[in-house]
Amino acid sequence: MAQGEKRENSVLFSLRELRQIEENRVQEEEHAVRSAEEQRMRAQQEAERIRREAEEAKIREERDHHRSIEDARLAQEREARMRVESAHAAEQARQQAALEQQRLQQEMELRRADIAKKRPTWMLVVTGFAIVAAIGLVIFAIQRKNASDEAERKQEIAERAAAAAVKDAAEAKEKLEKVEKDMDDITTRVDKAVNDLAIAQNDADRSQARAKLAQLQQEQAEMRSRVAAAKAAAERAERNKGVHLSKECLENPLAKGCS
Repeated sequence: MAQGEKRENSVLFSLRELRQIEENRVQEEEHAVRSAEEQRMRAQQEAERIRREAEEAKIREERDHHRSIEDARLAQEREARMRVESAHAAEQARQQAALEQQRLQQEMELRRADIAKKRPTWMLVVTGFAIVAAIGLVIFAIQRKNASDEAERKQEIAERAAAAAVKDAAEAKEKLEKVEKDMDDITTRVDKAVNDLAIAQNDADRSQARAKLAQLQQEQAEMRSRVAAAKAAAERAERNKGVHLSKECLENPLAKGCS
């Protein structure tokens, strides 16, 4: 009788153990499901945050791009205005020199008239012709010499400007290709960092991946600004390379179509 009760108690104890094991298993499964759901929610929130940051970075990039274009346009307008002002100043100096020459000629004529009152007519005529001929020859020689020197100087300036424009265009293109290559590299690194963050297994790995992604995104934004600036510089250099000053523009920068 005692052995039967002992076996019965043993069976009851085993059943209780099995029930406890089953309850523990159910609790562990529920805990695993909750953990998986929490991890999924965290991953979803993190992906949403990354998406928002990417949109904000894109907006900043577009704003910086437009700002760089506007800065390039203002710089180009400022350069054009300075060229016009310089040409205008040169034209004013030329006109002033012409007025001064005219004044001197008038003074010489007045002196000749004054001398004419004190000399015989035939002597005045001979002297007048001699003076006019001498002045004409001197002026003609000076003008020819100045014209030749000025033409050579303008030709040399134009050649130097053309060579410099070609060199600047090549350097700007090379710089643009380099920053574009760097941009491709940083973009690849950002994509990898986003993937690393998405597959991070614990908080420490996620924190490290998030910090690395933030740093790379900052570098990417800076690189976009550099690419925009390099593009603007390359376009400006390419336009300058194609500019050729005509003889009329070299002689008179204020002429129509030369400003």
